[in-house]
Amino acid sequence: MADLFDSPSDAAATQAHRPLADRLRPRALSEVIGQQQVLGPEAPLGVMLEAGALSSLVFWGPPGVGKTTIARLLANETDLHFVQISAIFSGVAELKKVFEEAKLRRRTGRGTLLFVDEIHRFNKSQQDSFLPHMEDGTILLVGATTENPSFELNAALLSRSQVLVLERLSLADLERLVQRAEKEVDRALPLTGEAREQLLEMADGDGRALLNLVEQVMAWRTERPLDPAALTSRLQKRAAQYDKSGDAHYNLISALHKSVRGSDPDAAMYWYTRMLAGGEDPRYLARRFTRMAVEDIGLADPQAQRVCLDAWETYERLGSPEGELALAQAVIYLALAPKSNAGYAAYKAAVVAAKKTGSEPPPKHILNAPTRLMKEQGYGDGYAYDHDQEDAFSGQNYFPDGMKRGVYYVPVERGFERELKKRVDYFAGLRSKRNG
Repeated sequence: MADLFDSPSDAAATQAHRPLADRLRPRALSEVIGQQQVLGPEAPLGVMLEAGALSSLVFWGPPGVGKTTIARLLANETDLHFVQISAIFSGVAELKKVFEEAKLRRRTGRGTLLFVDEIHRFNKSQQDSFLPHMEDGTILLVGATTENPSFELNAALLSRSQVLVLERLSLADLERLVQRAEKEVDRALPLTGEAREQLLEMADGDGRALLNLVEQVMAWRTERPLDPAALTSRLQKRAAQYDKSGDAHYNLISALHKSVRGSDPDAAMYWYTRMLAGGEDPRYLARRFTRMAVEDIGLADPQAQRVCLDAWETYERLGSPEGELALAQAVIYLALAPKSNAGYAAYKAAVVAAKKTGSEPPPKHILNAPTRLMKEQGYGDGYAYDHDQEDAFSGQNYFPDGMKRGVYYVPVERGFERELKKRVDYFAGLRSKRNG
């Protein structure tokens, strides 16, 4: 049975040799889908263009959100010559050539917008080479990076640029992009409504990836719209964006840690599985879980640390994928455990005090005196053996002589630490009583 999905229109066929992403490239900033937080009338680029004063820029955002397209359109809007290079493939020789050509162009009255993709890949000296040409107006630099500029770009370069954050495309943005693609090829996607939504999810906020997926789907010959199961069987799901040494790694572990600290087991489980899906090493996660138990739960639930270590050992014995379940159970336990950072805070406060008074000797009464000379020097004089005292507590001073007694450990009224707080208060009262 013939179907309207059988063949593309004649108009689309004439451009079949051009990738769909190229055919749909916007010709004006007004055609860009999404990124209104930088392109809107009151947003940074909108204000700059209205004032006719465009500064050097760094676009920070994930792949496929329009960094290259916006840079190219900015050159058109400002009548600048557009030059594009990639830090992955360009070296010192090419940079020198680009700068020399920009100087010649400037002498004829034409400016240059230099777009540098993956600018964070350039080393410090290469990044520094841009500075004099930015300062004298030879180039207007627009860099693009998927990594945090604060960590990857020189302070000098950042001080001469404005960082603009580009965001993943929303599902609504991606739907608009699909509609634009359907209009371009004069065909509807051969998908049911649910399968269409699944396709948008597969793109994971990446417009370029979505258009590549759409192009694949449009090439299929099918007698009826495909449902989600059929789409999944024909199309590999795109791997989620995740770089185990980059921003995504640190952002996701931060989200996981804060979800545990915030006692939200569902959010913690979501971020845990997101990291596993991205290829994170479960051993790294096991180590981080143990850190969470020590740092954020502490003595409010002493069992939490043991749960993490047992889960870690279970993973080592079982391996993947069964071992991940043990770690998942540890995540749930941590999220629901009573929270206290009192031990962590006590440690940090004691470190500060130790650095300030690191040369002060212990009081003589708590020093051992194995030799006669040490006894003559007063070592051990007046030491009260606690087990011989009432309540097995002497209340003596154990800080250096002349040092004000420090209070570092302040337990909270949660979990097992509630009991520890009673003990702290009890001994503090006895100490005050016995020291008058």
